[in-house]
Amino acid sequence: MQLTIGQPAPDFTLFDSDKNPVSLSALKGNNVLLLFFPQAFTSVCTKELCGVRDNIGLYSNSQAKVFGISVDSVFTLGKFKEEQGFNFPLLSDFNKEVSEQYGTIYHDWILNMKGVSKRSAFVIDKEGNIQYAEVLESAGDVPNFERIHETLAKLG
Repeated sequence: MQLTIGQPAPDFTLFDSDKNPVSLSALKGNNVLLLFFPQAFTSVCTKELCGVRDNIGLYSNSQAKVFGISVDSVFTLGKFKEEQGFNFPLLSDFNKEVSEQYGTIYHDWILNMKGVSKRSAFVIDKEGNIQYAEVLESAGDVPNFERIHETLAKLG
């Protein structure tokens, strides 16, 4: 399923690395940045999320809540968050349902792995509608953060 600009973002509830449930619908009234990533502890994922960590002020100034999402377990994500000092929640889509809903899943990936999140970015406005969507086919690529920042700046 390909999501398009202006449509309502599919709601979900996932557990964060502290084992707390996080529902998208509960975040209405906030801008939200969802960053799907393939796997914790890999080089590109670490670099991407560390860049977000180091620039968290840009997101706070846009009144945006940032979430990283992967199919890793809450335990793996907890260790990843702790080791990297991430200052935003990581959500576990261990059952791959949200990655499927957002059209951001590799059915076949490297080393014969199946059901891994594609690197993707979605900006959701305060009303719960998608304002930016980018799904990357190559796990070595990163989202266009300049366009993400521009989108968030317009939303305020």
